[in-house]
Amino acid sequence: MIINFWGNLKGLLRPPFRGEKRVEYELSRKASVKDIVESFGVPHTEVGRLTIAGRDISFSSPGSHDDRVDVYPLCPPVDVLTPTLLRPEPLAAITFAVDVNVGKLASLLRMAGFDTFYRNYISDPELVMVAVQEGRIVLSRDTDLLKRKELVYGYLVREIYPEKQLAEVVHLFGLKDQLQPLSRCMRCNGLLQPVDKEQVLDQLEPLTRKYYHVFHQCSECKHIYWPGSHLDRMLKVLDTL
Repeated sequence: MIINFWGNLKGLLRPPFRGEKRVEYELSRKASVKDIVESFGVPHTEVGRLTIAGRDISFSSPGSHDDRVDVYPLCPPVDVLTPTLLRPEPLAAITFAVDVNVGKLASLLRMAGFDTFYRNYISDPELVMVAVQEGRIVLSRDTDLLKRKELVYGYLVREIYPEKQLAEVVHLFGLKDQLQPLSRCMRCNGLLQPVDKEQVLDQLEPLTRKYYHVFHQCSECKHIYWPGSHLDRMLKVLDTL
């Protein structure tokens, strides 16, 4: 079997194949195309299209000796709300579950208004279970996590720095027009609601009481937000997307 890996998938191949476009696979047992592709190091979550001789196939398609399989990467904007041959059960909404290795990305996604699950201490199986049960896209830098068979929607984050990771995710899923800045709590993911200053006055520092008059409070953890230099920095990050 001949397999052609296209685009950025070549960089995900395990040594000694990394960077190669065309690889050969000796078919010694019955295996699905998904299993064969992942045996070279590429998580199924990174695959946007599979074809044999120009004909689209599913992950479960069996491989055969004479096949020439083309494996294409995800192509922005990725539409997770519409069924495809590879992912016939679409998501109801664009929401995320973030792995600990990109933990700071969770706060930035929440800052941008996206429903984002994150826990400091959670096992890979637990994270995948949350994602599957709640219909979330897993974001991680762990290829082994993204290869878990239960997982349907996920993405291997390439960028190192959190702000660039945010831009990467927004671009991939076409979310530029869906930003809702400061609508979610960066700490717990709860929704922010306007609150009268008088209701939270006893929780404010003296200078905050003096200079600020517009406040929002998380409906879950009750953390209080108000305009300031921190808000300006956040909005500046979103303006660069």
